[in-house]
Amino acid sequence: MAEKKKIAVVITSRASYARVKSVLRCLQKKDEVELIVIGAASLLLEKYGEAVRIIEDEGIPVKEKVYMVLEGENPTTMVKTVGIGIIELATIFDNQRPDVAITIADRFETMATAIAASYLNIPVAHIQGGEITGSIDERVRHAVTKLSSLHFVANEHAARRVKMMGEDPQFVFTTGCPSIDLANEVMKNTSLNIEFYSKYRGVGTPVDINKDFIVVIQHPDTTEYDSAFEQMKETLEAIHELRIPTILFWPNMDAGSDKVSKAIRVFRESYTPDFIYFLKNMDPENFLRLLIHSKCIVGNSSVGIRECSFLGVPAVNIGLRQNGRERARNVIDVNYNKQEIIKAVETHFKNTSKYESSHLYGDGKAGERIAAILTKENLPVKKTFMENF
Repeated sequence: MAEKKKIAVVITSRASYARVKSVLRCLQKKDEVELIVIGAASLLLEKYGEAVRIIEDEGIPVKEKVYMVLEGENPTTMVKTVGIGIIELATIFDNQRPDVAITIADRFETMATAIAASYLNIPVAHIQGGEITGSIDERVRHAVTKLSSLHFVANEHAARRVKMMGEDPQFVFTTGCPSIDLANEVMKNTSLNIEFYSKYRGVGTPVDINKDFIVVIQHPDTTEYDSAFEQMKETLEAIHELRIPTILFWPNMDAGSDKVSKAIRVFRESYTPDFIYFLKNMDPENFLRLLIHSKCIVGNSSVGIRECSFLGVPAVNIGLRQNGRERARNVIDVNYNKQEIIKAVETHFKNTSKYESSHLYGDGKAGERIAAILTKENLPVKKTFMENF
């Protein structure tokens, strides 16, 4: 009997889980695969919603856990967090010896996976390479591309960039983004039970999801982290003036996260708003259902650009964090300026229907494509410089 192919998947955040969930489901169904899920970084921390519980509750065992986050939410702690991750993941990879390690997108923690696996001669499979964005994320993504052997990209634009970086075209696969798979599923069943308020344990005034409301998600931009407090304050002032029922999510753990959180707390204490509900996280499908029910999403999360393009949900994208990413018609770009934000939200509210669904980031079948490629008999190992000549 042939040995099972060992596939390790490192998940470091709530967003990363959404971007790999459909791949995990497909791999779980394959008898020839031993799936090793490794939870790490903010995924494990209560401060960020302890999203690892969502994964485990959905029947996906988390075999290893890596506590690697250093407090501080600044560029220095980001670098040190990566260093801790490299040390811890090197031990796990050395013990488990997977045939391939999957890393996701562009978060700084993904560097730890790519470096540790590459130096142990474990092929790295990278999901969502080749895209352009603002901040350090783009450089991280391209660096991970150069450390990877398999590239699962969202569209032809991304595939072209990966090939231009010198990667072997035969190992660049335009599969679409796995998070679009989830969006495709929820489009078939958009109902959201009001009990989600008790399930996800947020605070504030519950919003009637059967009436008009907006979703706000604003993360710090690591290249402007010193301005994160003022940037979030500008957004909150716009929300306060609009006084539209709002569900607001706390930020991720990038440099400047504490400044964004402080702006939210100061705002909450100063205004005691009775039209905002504050949440840490939700499971991916219910989060997308929430977006479908909303009138628009406001902030700088990539979900407004990616998943919302497929769902047709209007998005107000603020600042440069998503600069360069391909957009569909659902997005209005604005600066961190209260009046610009208000105007953009009001523009979206004038529309009586959602935007047409865009397949810019996939068609809903990425997970099965990626799983099929990963379970082929032979996986490639990146050639050395000299072997290319």
